Amino acid sequence: MFIEADTHCHTVASTHAYSTVMELAQSAKEAGLKAIAVTDHSIGGPDSPHIWYFHNFKNAIPREISGVTIIFGSEVNIMKLDGTLDMDECELKKLEWIVASMHGTIMEEGSFDDYTECYLKVAENPYIDVIGHCATPKFKFDYEKVIPVFKKNNKLVELNESALANKKGFKENYIEILNICKKHEVPIVVNTDAHFCLSVGKTPLSQKLLSELDFPEELIVNKSFEKIKAHIISKRGNIFE
Repeated sequence: MFIEADTHCHTVASTHAYSTVMELAQSAKEAGLKAIAVTDHSIGGPDSPHIWYFHNFKNAIPREISGVTIIFGSEVNIMKLDGTLDMDECELKKLEWIVASMHGTIMEEGSFDDYTECYLKVAENPYIDVIGHCATPKFKFDYEKVIPVFKKNNKLVELNESALANKKGFKENYIEILNICKKHEVPIVVNTDAHFCLSVGKTPLSQKLLSELDFPEELIVNKSFEKIKAHIISKRGNIFE
């Protein structure tokens, strides 16, 4: 077990994923995890649930399933070059964990400089916890300029196992990103972006890359569930009581 919390997981509510919350939790238990964040796609994409899905999280789903703590979140879409997300402040503040990502079918087209400025604006949003799969080749930006700003604004940079496994160009970009994170001591999370329960908590490619780069373990926040809890409590109060 490399991480104690997988903080980017999808259920059948994201219509290109294939597992329920129960199945995710059971797989997390079998993988030795202490927590998962359920982060289905937000309302601006074609694969997204209705907003009521997010409203009903805490009424319908227990905080703990099979001994695994459930964190109620979303993967929100960065929609515009001005940093606009597909959830407004009223909705964001109701959730416990926000991954913000650019997706090719949704994000406004722009240039290298446009995406750099966009990420600088996204970094200012106080509700975002994680910058999701930011090694996407289509949306490459000035890593050296932006990544220290992520740290300044308490944003965690995601190393995404699914992207490493399935998409071209990510590893090369992640090498750049991780070296900059190492240089500036920028905290990261290692997530699976699981779309099927058997992927939860399993990060062999990420572990191999981190080892090759001699990346400091103390910068991997979700190595410890206690660090994830501390991050959430510092922003949202003690939701775990």
